Amino acid sequence: MVEAMKGVAKLGEELTVEERNLVSIGYKNAIGAKRVSWRILFSFEDKEEGNGHELNVKRIKDYRMRVEDEISNICYDIFSLIDKHLLPSSTTGESTVFYYKTSLE
Repeated sequence: MVEAMKGVAKLGEELTVEERNLVSIGYKNAIGAKRVSWRILFSFEDKEEGNGHELNVKRIKDYRMRVEDEISNICYDIFSLIDKHLLPSSTTGESTVFYYKTSLE
């Protein structure tokens, strides 16, 4: 859904309320899934560290860092989309506030 809505956002026209919500939900879902993965990995890492399994800790930490990078990339993507496409095409105060609010979440 993120890729489809990103394409719509890049058309340069103001999005409808429904389209804005789809962009927001798409990115929130993408980040939410990664955040769940990160929390699970952090928990496993902590448990393995407590058990003294250093090799497992290193593997888990490496994977957790990859998930962090993916989260950062998703965040950069939505910030870029908002700054380069959505705010410039925004013609109402409501949509402008929505985009600023979305970038803060």
